[in-house]
Amino acid sequence: MSHGLTRREREVTDRNEIVRILDTAKFLHLGMVDGDEPYVVPMNYGYTLENDQLTFYLHGAMRGRKLDVLRRNPKICFTLECDVVPFEGDVACRYGMTYSSIMGVGTAVIVEDVAEKQQALSLLMKAQTGGDFEFSERMVSVVSVIRLEVSSFTAKHRPLPTK
Repeated sequence: MSHGLTRREREVTDRNEIVRILDTAKFLHLGMVDGDEPYVVPMNYGYTLENDQLTFYLHGAMRGRKLDVLRRNPKICFTLECDVVPFEGDVACRYGMTYSSIMGVGTAVIVEDVAEKQQALSLLMKAQTGGDFEFSERMVSVVSVIRLEVSSFTAKHRPLPTK
């Protein structure tokens, strides 16, 4: 399912720019549906982008509302952004923000496999710190890991307007 972009001129399709956005942003907003209510949580992430398939990895507590919601309904949406800078205009409607963003939809999977959890947490730490970390089986046994299998996404960039 792709909803497309309203402002096509802002679409980012260059893989290197998409990777730059993924590497620069440090958290995503994970959107879920809890019964008939939306539920959004900001989270740190790690990711892979292989053959245009984007996958995110998140971590958190072993229990709580987020996991309860995802077990009942694994459909998710997300958004992340970076390069957010306000700018002024000569009239009110010319004020705004520059930004780069990625948003999409997919399915959440709660990861149980120890090796996948170790790899996921290494990817998360790489994305967040740039460093390489290893995780013991004991370390991963005390956290939950969620894999977001992204079915579609779009990337956008709004530059500073030219005068």
